[in-house]
Amino acid sequence: MVDPGATARGMVAAIQADGLEPQAIVLTHAHLDHVEGVPDVRAAFPDLPIFLHPADGPLYDAVQGQAAMFGLSVRDLPPVTDPLSHGQVLGFGTCSLEVRHAPGHAPGHVILVSHRDGVAVVADVVFRGSIGRTDLPGGNFQQLIEAIREQVLTLPGDTRLLTGHGPETTVDLERTTNPFLIPHYGGDLA
Repeated sequence: MVDPGATARGMVAAIQADGLEPQAIVLTHAHLDHVEGVPDVRAAFPDLPIFLHPADGPLYDAVQGQAAMFGLSVRDLPPVTDPLSHGQVLGFGTCSLEVRHAPGHAPGHVILVSHRDGVAVVADVVFRGSIGRTDLPGGNFQQLIEAIREQVLTLPGDTRLLTGHGPETTVDLERTTNPFLIPHYGGDLA
C-alpha cells in the first residue's frame, strides 16, 4: 500500500473485500496527506512493515506539527520499520519496484519504478503540467528540478507517471509540455 492518506479506510475495505493480503506500507514521503492513514492500515494489518527514506524521518516524527499548520489533528503514527534507499529494489510477489531518491518536494521523497510495467509512482515530484510545491518545510526548488531531470526524465518516454494528486501523465508529455520543464520565459530544459 503506497501513501495511505485520508482515504486509507476505503483502501483497507477494498483490499479486504477482494481478499488481498498487503505486504507493506511504502511511503514516498512523509507529508501529512500521504501518511495520515497509516494508523488505519496498521489497525487492519498490524504486522505490515512501514518503509520510508530516512531523510523524511523528521517529517514523519513531526506529523502532529504538520497537522497543526493546517488547523488539523492526526493520530500518532506507528514507527517506521524499514528504511528506503536510492537504488534499492522492493519485491512483492511478481512486482518489482526500483526506489529512486527524488528530493525537493520533501528531503526524503522517493519515486517507485516498475520497469517491467512501464509505470512510475512519482507522487508529488511531478504532476501533469506542473511540479511539486517547494514552499513546505524541507522543500528546495533546485533539488526538485534536478531530481526530475535525473530520476524521472531519464525513464523511457512512454513510462506512465502516477502522481500523488490529479491525473496520470507520461515522461514524454511532461518533457515536451510541462512549463516548468521546457524552455519557458527564458528557462532551460530540465
